[in-house]
Amino acid sequence: MSFVQKKYREYFKLNKNILIAFVSSITISALVAQLLSNEADYLNTTYTLVVDYVVYFSTFGGLYYIDNRKKYLLESGHIDKDTLRTDLLKIITSLGISEIIYTVIRWLLHYYLLSLAYDAYLASITSQVISTAVYMIIVNLSVKMTRLYKNES
Repeated sequence: MSFVQKKYREYFKLNKNILIAFVSSITISALVAQLLSNEADYLNTTYTLVVDYVVYFSTFGGLYYIDNRKKYLLESGHIDKDTLRTDLLKIITSLGISEIIYTVIRWLLHYYLLSLAYDAYLASITSQVISTAVYMIIVNLSVKMTRLYKNES
């Protein structure tokens, strides 16, 4: 497999994991938003966002681990700690920047839609889909800028 094919395969796996995690969190968050629809708008928004993060990071973390568990093993069976540390720093940087922007957009939009009397589940789904689209663009640009997959061969 060529360098280019391997690099794009890694991007695909990362995006697949992010999208599966978001689908999981969208579903659970919408349910929680609807269950908490009698709460004040700011509480509904905040609790829903917390649930969103718990579901997203649990799902993404598990999928990312499954896809990359062999990537950092040396022939001796030991972990290549330097490469792992470097890649973790790059992925945390890429996700961190995206998460900050995602959180602001998601919270403000969810709150705004609730204040317009949207059903809680619909406000949750709408705000999450829009903020996820922005998140995906930013995370992919960040991964490219940090050159996460530049050392793949």
